[in-house]
Order: sequence, then structure tokens, then C-alpha cells
Amino acid sequence: MRMNNMLHFTENHRYCVYRDFGLSPVDGKMLGLVYQPMVGAFAISLYRLLADQVPLEQVGYSDVEQQRKLFLTLGLDPSEKGRKFLIEQTSRLEAVGLLQTNRLYVPDSDDYMYEYELQAPLAPAEFFRTQHLTLLLRDKIGKFAVLSLREQLFREEPVAWSGLALNKENITVPFYEIFELNTHSIDYELEQAIAETSMARQPGLKLALEEEEAINYADIILRFPRESKNRAFVEALRFDPEGMGVVNFVARKYELSIQDLCRLLDEDGVFDPGGAILLDALQHIANLQFRQGKRRQEEREVAYGKIVALRGEEPKAVASSSGNVTEEVAVQMEYYVEVPPQFQSKCDIHQYNMMLRNEPYTRLLKTFFPGTIPDNLLDIFEKIDLNYKLPGEVINVLIHYLMSLLTSGGEQRINRNFIDAIAANMLLKQISTYEQAVQYIRDQSKVKEKVKEKAAGSTSSGGRARTYGGRGAKPKPEIPIVERTGAETGVSEEEFAELIKMAERMQSGKHKKEV
Repeated sequence: MRMNNMLHFTENHRYCVYRDFGLSPVDGKMLGLVYQPMVGAFAISLYRLLADQVPLEQVGYSDVEQQRKLFLTLGLDPSEKGRKFLIEQTSRLEAVGLLQTNRLYVPDSDDYMYEYELQAPLAPAEFFRTQHLTLLLRDKIGKFAVLSLREQLFREEPVAWSGLALNKENITVPFYEIFELNTHSIDYELEQAIAETSMARQPGLKLALEEEEAINYADIILRFPRESKNRAFVEALRFDPEGMGVVNFVARKYELSIQDLCRLLDEDGVFDPGGAILLDALQHIANLQFRQGKRRQEEREVAYGKIVALRGEEPKAVASSSGNVTEEVAVQMEYYVEVPPQFQSKCDIHQYNMMLRNEPYTRLLKTFFPGTIPDNLLDIFEKIDLNYKLPGEVINVLIHYLMSLLTSGGEQRINRNFIDAIAANMLLKQISTYEQAVQYIRDQSKVKEKVKEKAAGSTSSGGRARTYGGRGAKPKPEIPIVERTGAETGVSEEEFAELIKMAERMQSGKHKKEV
């Protein structure tokens, strides 16, 4: 727990505990045998006390209480010494991943509240795969004690089971082979009731936050230059959740590090005179940073490939990710789209539609292109995003529609004019939500199907005249052809003599005309 002013953490401040798991016997053994030697018995007692604030048969939030209750229960003196000791114990729990402390500012009372978010102890297998925790435990109790603890927490496989792992076959039946969901009938009352009674934290959001941590105000202000003229505006973000949401959105969309974000916030024209962030200006310079970083990364990969080729070594893939996770928006089943063939082995229909609804288009393009995204595609969608101002979820549906046209064989290739025409049509029809975009592509698909059916019917009806340049042309008249028959006979001598006389008369008449 980072605390600069001890007056902000007293026994009079209120607190709340959040727990979304239950402690199992294995968790209790991990706390007593593994975590307690690392953080101490008092810290584990504090952890168990916080866990008991939420009823054991439930998960979620506890009642809001004063921290005086914690001090009295733990036997701490509500003085500066007791506060420092409690901060030290919570910091130990935070360091080993058992606790996350959040501070909430209450504008009405101009004071702080504290939220203690408990994390479940790691499973034995996962704990011993975590190097820094294993090394800390070794430093506390020794190497042989660590090995002894590991033997106590794991049961070995039976003797009859050993050596059969190579013959193991996964015969598990997936969900959709047994059950089939009726996605055509939507129960709006059920969805509304679940949404109204749902907790503020969703499990999916919590898992995403474990992968990617949000950039908070402290990370920015520690690295922001003091002499900058935008310093006052950045300091105002401390009590501006909406402004921090905009900053995290841009940072995640364009994969900005904290240092890059501080440099961008120091630029001219990012804040208006009132101190509010200008989203368009920030996105513009962030996009330039993103494209320049992409080109530099490509140059580094080319140079690294040459070095590896010269040395004869195999390259090692290094993956890095940064950004923020905003609150995900659910998609109603009525507006689900089909999963493309290239994604069917990676995710189901629910995960794919959630990705379309919530991911930025830059990240969605990465999923379609495992290597580097082509620059011409980035240019096209950058124009649609920054100039046309289409929302991100609408751009994602447009990308899905284009990729489905390619995979279905409807279009041989996708060019700039074709994409611009679809985007202009969306702007003309004022499509601004995910649901409207899905309905638009469904209508377009129906129109294409009708055109195909009409064309197929016209070609199968045979008797239609040929057309040239879209205009009807008259067919050529049929000329009768004289065919030889077997009944033909030769010319007699009398007929031959008559033909000779006729030829002589015709020749003499032609000669007279010429004279």
C-alpha cells in the first residue's frame, strides 16, 4: 500500500472487502504452510479476518465499516505506529498476490474510502511454477523444506498409471455437441433482471485485468515533466475518471507505453483551454506514433532476420502487450454474427462477438493477420476511424463483413474504393451502434442473395436474347441451307444443249452493251 500522507489512512476512514471466491481446504493449507512463512502469521491473520467479512456461503462485497473495527479486532493501537504496522502487513499481502488495495475518493465528504480486494491463493502447481515466490520461500525456510512442502501438497500417480501418458487421448465432449441454445427467442426480462442484479465486477473483466493492468494516475504523474505547461491539466486527471478513461482507451488502442503516453500528453493542442482532453487530437498523434513504431519494428525484424541468417540461429519470438482494459459491453444473442472459418478453432461464437463489440480495430486486424498488418489496410481503416468518425464497434463489424466476403468467394479482392463505398453508405444511413451495423450487413447479404437467385433463374430459363452493353440486340435471321439429297440425278444431253445456248445468248447480249 503506497501511502504518502498518514492522515489519509486512519481508523476513522471507511473500508469495504471484496471477495469472489471461497477458501477451500487446499487454500487453507497453502496459507498456513506456504504463505505464512513468507509474510508472517499476523499478515495471514489479517487476510483471514478480511475474508470473513463476507459471509462464507456468498461472494461479493462486505458491509461498509470504519477501519476502527480492524484495529480493535487485531489488537492494534489506533495511533501512527499502529497505522504504519497495518500498512506494512497489507503491503506484504499485496506483494505475494493475496490482496489488492484500492482507494476511492468521495467528492461529497472530500475524503477517501478503502477497498480490500482479496485474491485467491495460488494452487500448488501454479505456485511452484512461479519463480520469484519459490525463491522467496526458499530464502525463508531453505531448499530442503521447500521440497518437503511440495511432497506434502502433491499426490503421486499410482504405480499402475505410470508410463501410460503417451497413450492418453482426450475424448471430452464439448458444450455445443450436447446442448443447443435457442438464439432466436430473446428473453429481454431475464437479461434486464440479470443486468440490474449483476455485481459491479464481472469475472471476465477481472481475468482481463490480470493480463493487462490499467494505467493509473500515479504512473503518469511520476513520469510527467514538472516544467511542462500541461502539468496542471495532467494533475487535474487525478479526480477526473472520464479523462483517465479516455487516456487508457487511447493507450490500449495504439499500444502506448507509459513513457509514450506522457510524451503525447506533453504535446501542444492535446488539452482544450478548460483542461479537457481533445480525443481527436490525441488519437491523431497517437496514430502517428503507432505507425512509426510499426515501421521501426519491421526494420528491426528484418535486421534481426539477417543477423540470425548469418549466424545460423533460430529466432525467438518475443511477445509484448500493453494497454488498458475498459468495461466490456455484452452483446445480445439476437445480434450475434457467425464465426469465420479461421476463428472456429480458436474461439466460440460468444467470445468472437464479444471481441467484435469491445476490441479496437487495430487489435482485431492483428487477429486476422498473424504477421504484420498490411499498410494499405491500416491506411483505409485509419481514414474511416479518424476522418469518417465511425465508432470502433461499427468498424469491427465492417472488417468482419469484408473478411466474410473474401472467405465465401463473393469478392476476389477488397480494394480501397469498395471499402470507402460501404463506409460512405454506413455514414449516409447514420449507423452508429453495433446492433445497427449487424442489421446493415444482414440486409446487404439478403440483397446479394436475391441478386444471385435472379441471375441463376435468368440463366436457367434458355430462350433469352443476348445482350451487348446492357442493351437488347435482335438475333440474326436464320438462312436456309440447301443440303444434298440422295435423289439427285445427272443432266441429260438435251438439257445440257439448252444450257449452252442460254449461255451464248447471255454472252452476246453483254457484248452488245459494252460496245
